[in-house]
Amino acid sequence: MLRSGRTGRGELKFLPIQTTRFVLVLFLACAVAPAASQQPPVIGLITKTETNPFFVKMREGAAEAARARGAKLMTAAGRFDGDNASQVTAIENMVATGARAILITPSDTKAIVPAIRKARAAGVLVIALDAPTDPQDATDALIATDNFKAGLLIGSYAKAVMAGKRAKIATLDLAPGITVGKLRHDGFLQGYGIKAGDPAIVCSADTQGDQAKGQTAMENCLQRAPDIDLVYTINEPAAAGASRAIRAAGREKHVLIVSVDGGCAGVRNVKAGMLGATSQQYPLKMASLGVEAAVEYAKTGKKVSGTIDTGVTLITDKPMKGVDSRDTAFGLDGCWGNK
Repeated sequence: MLRSGRTGRGELKFLPIQTTRFVLVLFLACAVAPAASQQPPVIGLITKTETNPFFVKMREGAAEAARARGAKLMTAAGRFDGDNASQVTAIENMVATGARAILITPSDTKAIVPAIRKARAAGVLVIALDAPTDPQDATDALIATDNFKAGLLIGSYAKAVMAGKRAKIATLDLAPGITVGKLRHDGFLQGYGIKAGDPAIVCSADTQGDQAKGQTAMENCLQRAPDIDLVYTINEPAAAGASRAIRAAGREKHVLIVSVDGGCAGVRNVKAGMLGATSQQYPLKMASLGVEAAVEYAKTGKKVSGTIDTGVTLITDKPMKGVDSRDTAFGLDGCWGNK
């Protein structure tokens, strides 16, 4: 069968129908290919929870960075700090949906590793935010605060404040086996100049970084050792709970609380004297750098690697000689959460 076409001289030329079909298929392929290449890259963000202000701000920062770079952001979170099962399901769903990269704040830094390795084997870039996995090289890269340094700063500050006095210390920690909790705890001990098991530590309890659990833990510690005068907390929600228990016991003028986070609520608590100091970290920077690296990989195949330190600053209005710090005005300018 023949189809007619007009030559450059106005004459009719007949083409075989097979040729016409080939030209039509070639035209359609060329038309569809650019459209497919213009599809926005899909990036996943998985946080520990949806309620902690730190992760709320991280999600907001990632969404803004994704919009600016023309990427589609999928988000998921655990139901509570330590909820590994929900994070595993989120990874599997994102890989199945076609995510090219996943950013994750791991709840259980060991248990999440098999799911991460499976995603990477499928060609997905995986970046840990805020806390490293165990082992750290289970992910392609880590973008985070130096959590050991964050603990070191508040430990050094507490030691300077106590000025050689024999302290009675309570440590309100995260949960067993969680890397970020261990790094901050160990940093605090080194900054204060003591080791695990030191008799100065009269009470230790896990809080999962939760305010209500922090309050309960502090109440129990005060029952065990009513004269506690120094409290280390894993984060500012736990610190807020501890402060409430201490005030209820009438001990607020006798107890120094130090913490890590640098959220706006926490910095205001430093300004009000409820906390002595906090190590401020920067979740917006983590999210922005993570999305930037994810989009670069989705578009070019170039992978980020190693560790990117997003910085940490000690915030206090009662500076101590020999301990580098900034005041709460600086902290409020760089804080996250409701200002």
